[in-house]
Amino acid sequence: MDRTFRVPLDHAKPDGETIEVYAREVTSGRSDLPYLLYLNGGPGVQSPRPLGGEGWLRRALADYRLLLLDQRGTGRSTPVTRHSLAKQGTPQQQASYLKHFRADSIVRDAELIRRQVTSGKWSVLGQSYGGYCAVTYLSFAPEGLSEVFTTGGLPGLESTADDVYRILYKTVLGKNTAHFERYPQDVERAHSIARFLRDNTVRLPAGRPLTVEAFQGLGNLLGSATGSIRLHYLLEAPFDGDQLADAFLVDVERELSWASTSPLYFLLHEASYARGEGATNWAAQRVRGEFPEFDKDDPLLFTGEMVYPSLFDTDPALAPFRETAHILAQEPTWTELYDVAQLKANEVPVAAAVYHDDMYVARELSMETARTIAGARPWLTAEYEHDGLRVSDGAVLDRLISMLRRGEGPGHAG
Repeated sequence: MDRTFRVPLDHAKPDGETIEVYAREVTSGRSDLPYLLYLNGGPGVQSPRPLGGEGWLRRALADYRLLLLDQRGTGRSTPVTRHSLAKQGTPQQQASYLKHFRADSIVRDAELIRRQVTSGKWSVLGQSYGGYCAVTYLSFAPEGLSEVFTTGGLPGLESTADDVYRILYKTVLGKNTAHFERYPQDVERAHSIARFLRDNTVRLPAGRPLTVEAFQGLGNLLGSATGSIRLHYLLEAPFDGDQLADAFLVDVERELSWASTSPLYFLLHEASYARGEGATNWAAQRVRGEFPEFDKDDPLLFTGEMVYPSLFDTDPALAPFRETAHILAQEPTWTELYDVAQLKANEVPVAAAVYHDDMYVARELSMETARTIAGARPWLTAEYEHDGLRVSDGAVLDRLISMLRRGEGPGHAG
């Protein structure tokens, strides 16, 4: 069932401008079950569109009515696109508008929606960035929550973007090492491609320049269960004679060119770590300088979930947001996203899957947060990658539900 809600753009001004937020209600046919709100990863990525066979979805529907939220700015909610953002005026006005699209606003949307769909509390499942939002929910509106599940989504509570990237770059180095040990032939293939890109101007089929830095971005694949083998297959036959093969360029474009559908992800990725005073100032780019391994061609190392300012120069889908992105990177003041004192006094049951080798969320910070949230039950596992919720045929969600139903303590596996 489709559901739409009007919410304030700025929750501090409830009588001001409003936007629309969309949610899809999915049920097994039972109307007596409690609600489970699903908060997707991102930021700025719409909720998944259910096909019916997903294991985690089947497991959720056994116990809940599921509400899949298109977080503000995504999917069928009032969107953020190059067309809609241009209507907000100058780049500075656009940046001010986008500051209302972070986790604190998403949580306040959710609370307004909860009061419209149920007279009681509801459960929340947060995947990745959705878990960040769930921790914000625990901080500022725990009265609306009966229980919280997070999968690869416990944020650092007091860490900066710099702190996060210092950890994640090390994790990405490990992913590169594991990939090249598994597929040693890819070392020379990646080096040859990088050398060719240094010496030649190459454009992807839609016209975007393929730079070495953009090519390295394919490393974002390495954080998923099948990502390493997918990268290997992509690198199998990169050349057609003395030129890069058309089929290779098509495959690269497919993996890299999703900014047109989710520009909010690139605009607010670093801002999702910002709190209080202090600009992020392109943290991923700056911290990369502490890891010179990524600036060599031999061996060529792939990067991960890092948003660099050059993306707004080279990707046609992001070029319209260039000046706005730079303003956001220099923005000195942000709302707080977490209340540590409240989390230490938490009374809401929390179960969290923490993936030992997570390439997108720093395990060390997640475990520290799990120790801070009173009563939280973390499950540290090396059995799954960051996409464990999706690929485990319901096992990850079932484990978390069982941890709360049976009152299990902190868990470790894998």
